[in-house]
Amino acid sequence: MSSSVRPPSRTEAQYPPSPYTYLPECASFDVTSTDVAEGVTLNPAQRSGKFGVPGGKDESPQLSWSGFPADTKSFVVTCYDPDAPTVSGFWHWVCYDIPASITSLPTNAGAEGGAGLPAGAKQVKNDAGFAGFLGAAPPSGHREHRYIFAVSAMPVETLPEAAATSASVCNFNMFGAGVLGRALLTAVYKEP
Repeated sequence: MSSSVRPPSRTEAQYPPSPYTYLPECASFDVTSTDVAEGVTLNPAQRSGKFGVPGGKDESPQLSWSGFPADTKSFVVTCYDPDAPTVSGFWHWVCYDIPASITSLPTNAGAEGGAGLPAGAKQVKNDAGFAGFLGAAPPSGHREHRYIFAVSAMPVETLPEAAATSASVCNFNMFGAGVLGRALLTAVYKEP
């Protein structure tokens, strides 16, 4: 665990800076997955059938994390596409109030309705308008997009959220609470 700025990954070196570069420094820790890998194209399960991607299943990936600060009281897990053709990117998933005793989420934990989440965890609406994970669906012919899975260690057990809160407001409240540490895993996808 380090309190210095994490160096850019292979994936980030090919793109404009990650938006996480501009947030206040915090400790870094590790996140791994059996479903996605750093710099590797997303599997069909993590692509969006809801948005018409052939074979897409809109399943959030399995994630495991370790090495987070000892005073962590909860986690927030997000998936963000900074390369969407908007001025604000695209939030694919925000899951918060994950208890500090939980250090992994199974595949499809982010299903709409939250049945796969650990007790106490909640989801806010993604930019598609529902609380759950939306798979990758960049516009056909658009450049390759990054899908940044972030696990943030929080100093509070709960964030002041409600079902109608947006992903951006949730992230703003994370900033206000003071993120202790963050782990990032960036996968990619380009629609033919």
